[in-house]
Amino acid sequence: MEQADFVHMVRMSEHASAENSRAYRRSVAAFAALGYAWVLGCLALAAGLVAWVVPQLLHGRFRLGLALLLLTALGLLWTSLRALWIRLDAPEGVEITALEAPALFEALERIRRKIKGPMIHHVTLNDEFNASIQQLPRYGLLGGAVNHLVIGLPLLMALDRPRFLAVLAHEYGHLRGDHGRFAAWIYRTRLAWMRLHHGLQGGTDPVALATQTFMRWYFPRFAAKTFALARQDEYEADRIAGKLLGRDVAAAALTEIAVRGAWLQSEFWARHWSKAAEHPLPVGPYQSLRRRLARMPEAAFANDALRQALKRIGSVDDTHPGLRDRIEALETPPILPEWSRGGALDLLGQDAKRWLAYFDKQWCRDHATEWKQHHAWLGRVRERVQVLNAGQAQGSADELVELARLKRHLDPRAQVRPLYELALERSPGHPGALRGLAQCLPEGDREARLRCLERLWEADDAERWWTARAALAELETPRPGMEHDAAAFKQWRKRLERAQEAEERAWEELAGTAFFNRATRHDLSAFEQAELQAELIRYLPVARAWLVRKNLREFARRRAYLLFVELPGLGDEDTFELCRRLERQLHLPGPVLVLCAGESPSLEDIRRHAAEPVFVR
Repeated sequence: MEQADFVHMVRMSEHASAENSRAYRRSVAAFAALGYAWVLGCLALAAGLVAWVVPQLLHGRFRLGLALLLLTALGLLWTSLRALWIRLDAPEGVEITALEAPALFEALERIRRKIKGPMIHHVTLNDEFNASIQQLPRYGLLGGAVNHLVIGLPLLMALDRPRFLAVLAHEYGHLRGDHGRFAAWIYRTRLAWMRLHHGLQGGTDPVALATQTFMRWYFPRFAAKTFALARQDEYEADRIAGKLLGRDVAAAALTEIAVRGAWLQSEFWARHWSKAAEHPLPVGPYQSLRRRLARMPEAAFANDALRQALKRIGSVDDTHPGLRDRIEALETPPILPEWSRGGALDLLGQDAKRWLAYFDKQWCRDHATEWKQHHAWLGRVRERVQVLNAGQAQGSADELVELARLKRHLDPRAQVRPLYELALERSPGHPGALRGLAQCLPEGDREARLRCLERLWEADDAERWWTARAALAELETPRPGMEHDAAAFKQWRKRLERAQEAEERAWEELAGTAFFNRATRHDLSAFEQAELQAELIRYLPVARAWLVRKNLREFARRRAYLLFVELPGLGDEDTFELCRRLERQLHLPGPVLVLCAGESPSLEDIRRHAAEPVFVR
């Protein structure tokens, strides 16, 4: 199915759901039953073939065709039985009990009674900034489910108790009454079809080919038809959280998770990995994270992170609605909340500190190899810093900006403002120096920040989108003794709109289907390539990576890249999420589009245009 057709079917399902929810759910049930019927039909066909062929063979009528038919029937029977009896692995993490965390289980029981939900069979603690409910089938398609609640330790540290309980109420809301049972049935049935589909892939017999044809037709239509149901379920879970804890509390939890999640990705982990410069052995992050989460996020960062989160529109790749839609559905204003004062870690009882130590130790064990490699890389960074320091008196603006960036690698709090100012003395319109200086100027000096951003706007059109975002973040951040400058705000909003249009054109050019049009081999220096390798080593699924430079018509001077990563054994959803994360977190000298190698384009095309990989694990 073409992507445009899929999107159209999703929109049609959303319209049907909004027009008549009950009729829509009946149509979903009927369409799900079609797949259910196919699984049972395959089972009946396989059993019938076995029942017919075996007596023929037992009576001595042995023919090669009958033997092959029996083998085909037995294979189909086995695959169908496996589809009916689905077994899935429990969520990763450490199971906790009511004896260890009585306050947590008491809170869960109160939520369960209020929403009249089913029992939570297992509560698991892991190291993710998230919480989720998973229903694993007990008897496959035959019914029954085991409910797993998964709680991330960082989330417990970030949110106060009311907001954390709102998150638990949202997750529990997915299990409510008939809605939860219906969703569980849909989920189990879908898994059965997937099992059958994967079990028959590569088969060449007529039954396998017919099933593959049916599944290729059925799967995308099922995903599109049930999309509105899944999104509707998210809104309903939010409504339940708002009803139990208050709409303001539920909305504040959503907003704080969005802002602190952005901070974790963009700031905390970079600072933590920089500790490898001084520590050859891994240092656990969670004790430090607890202290950092106890502080309020920086105002400018929080405003910008919220603005970006509110701009994101829910896509067909994710059943979760956008933050703005969820907050509006709760009928609350999309504003920054008062930050949580202390987390909800006390819900874990007296063992809270033990869990911090446990996950610190586990993190060190899991990342020992990558940490040692990063330590070695930062040693090379230190050597490069010494070389650049020695030639600072005669260094170019480019070298001074590189020196500032590398010093921040070694210490994210390094004072590098003098380096940017010196670079601007030698090259007054240097974009990298202006951007770095704008980030170094003190928060209270709004006028100086805006002057610097104005210079950057005029200096380089490729930096205008970032410049306008930074200016608006500054103007939207309340400062003591400063009034809101409406005229400047209006000017920068118009500038951002123009810059956004240019960025979208550039991104469309970068992401166009003709991947290698206007593409050349990458232009990274040996040091820049080593820097990329040091970052990729921390993403364990990446086996190999190839890089090419894309020359954009929109921004002729901008360095832009296509990165092709080989991710063996990773599913489609995990592959998509990892590629998007790499786009956000890799520090290449320009924007990068990350694609899974071997699908489109092929490995042969990639090798022809990119030559040797830039990274091999």
